Amino acid sequence: MAWFQIFPDGPEYEARRRKGTFIPPDISLKQLRDAVPKHLTERPTSKSLYYILQHIAITVGVYWLGLHIDSTLHKFFITHPERKLLADLFLRPVLWLSYWSCQGFVFAGHWCLGHEAGHNALSPFAAVNALVGMSLHTFVLTPYHSWAISHGHHHKSTNNVHRDVTYHPLTRNDLKLPDGKVAVKLDYLQILEETPAYTLYKLFVRNSIGFQLYLIRTRKGNSKYPAGISHYDPKSPFFQPSQRTSVIISNAAILLMLCLLFTYGMRAGFSALGAHYLIPWLFAHNWIVTSTYLQHSDPTIPYYRKDQWTFARGALATVDRPLFGWVGRVLLHNINSDHVAHHFFPMIPFYNLPGVTEAIKPVLGEYYNYDSTPVIWALWRSFTQCVFIEDEGDVVFFKNRSGEAMMEAKISSGSAL
Repeated sequence: MAWFQIFPDGPEYEARRRKGTFIPPDISLKQLRDAVPKHLTERPTSKSLYYILQHIAITVGVYWLGLHIDSTLHKFFITHPERKLLADLFLRPVLWLSYWSCQGFVFAGHWCLGHEAGHNALSPFAAVNALVGMSLHTFVLTPYHSWAISHGHHHKSTNNVHRDVTYHPLTRNDLKLPDGKVAVKLDYLQILEETPAYTLYKLFVRNSIGFQLYLIRTRKGNSKYPAGISHYDPKSPFFQPSQRTSVIISNAAILLMLCLLFTYGMRAGFSALGAHYLIPWLFAHNWIVTSTYLQHSDPTIPYYRKDQWTFARGALATVDRPLFGWVGRVLLHNINSDHVAHHFFPMIPFYNLPGVTEAIKPVLGEYYNYDSTPVIWALWRSFTQCVFIEDEGDVVFFKNRSGEAMMEAKISSGSAL
């Protein structure tokens, strides 16, 4: 048995897979709006600032613990030479890995809160959102305005093959695969097959530096844009001329943060900079990429072309997942567990989204996508089975390395809303 087969598919995923066919939904946006209690749409600045200050306090607290890992081990084991070797070989690596992983979640939480600010979801005052978002995103080296603008394009065109800007799927033509009408399984395997070790290597690269590559040169972006365009270029096609000043301000903030990090390295030592910022920052990227990738990349979730796409259908082309359990809710601020509601109501603050999810689930019915599959298996499953889509078709699903799709669209004659 392969290592990843010890994890089961979530029963919700299995139910979608067993259906085999998919009829695009016609969901009334008015019904959804009417289902959400008014108080959940409020954005009290004081409450949002409370959560932000709480998160900053957690960051400082975890940092303080990290500062004392080596000194605490030294204190307890220096008088026991026979135990010191065990501490150095086992306990010290475990504590440092735990610290990096935990602080990585906390850093990712800064990014999640900055994402909320980019949607103006933390306060009714735009200036508050901008100041908070700039501070939080710059801390984790994300250009606030630049990414918020391109992310807004994603929300307006979610899973639209022609217009969505992130995690854009490769097509049969992109991979130079033979015509689907004549191709056999061996044709796909000869072109697409790779060893599990190489797959793990690609997964590692994507989860560690993939987001930065996207910011720098729009890796995995939509082919409608020129290759290699950057979020740091004010003249990028992502941005309108009126937005260029905001992009420059974001760039300046990133440069300032880099200067502050360099100063910290000069004063505390660059090994401390690596241990307390760089490595947690890389861990944070892993959690961020895992979360955002699994929100839309799934064998049972469709992509749309032409008139088959609507805002509601795009918003429903996402999956709520209880990734990382309470850690995902507390430190990642519900970014995984209530993403469907977020796509319908991006300006509702994260702490109200669980209530919104419960309110709209009866309206969405079978079109509410949830998946309790464990995160490691869900990531591996999507990474290995979401390989390409067809170049034609108004509603398409990912195909795997054997050229097989798990779902087939059945387009009804009814009009989309």
